[in-house]
Amino acid sequence: MIWIGIDPGAKGAMAAIQDNDVAVIPFNKERYIRYLTDIKQNFPHVCCIEQVHALHGNGVTSSFNFGTTYGWLLGMLDAIGISYQPIMPQRWKKEFGLTSDKAQSVELCKRLFPGVNLKRTELSKKDDDNCAEACLLALYAKRKF
Repeated sequence: MIWIGIDPGAKGAMAAIQDNDVAVIPFNKERYIRYLTDIKQNFPHVCCIEQVHALHGNGVTSSFNFGTTYGWLLGMLDAIGISYQPIMPQRWKKEFGLTSDKAQSVELCKRLFPGVNLKRTELSKKDDDNCAEACLLALYAKRKF
């Protein structure tokens, strides 16, 4: 079984847990399609995607771009045939005792998955909270589904 977690957005990430292995993929349309197509064809799976909405105070362009990326993710999952569970951030974060503080997500992920690389690129100096939250969403999927 593979459990998939998707933190949406152009700076989002996807993570998959199989046995004790964790794969993290920063947002990349082509890589997502290849990876998820392989999973669909070869493995039983469960996918959780963070359910998002426009945030008060965000600009119109920013909200539109974020919504477009979220819509693309849902359409891509539907096109490949990956069923998914939209999960509100408050719901999955409550499972782990987290607040909206992204640093908490990174620290918890590093404790739970000490060998996982949370850097967005090879040149990144710090761990990426989107990669961490994708891992935690995948773990949420494993615990709940």
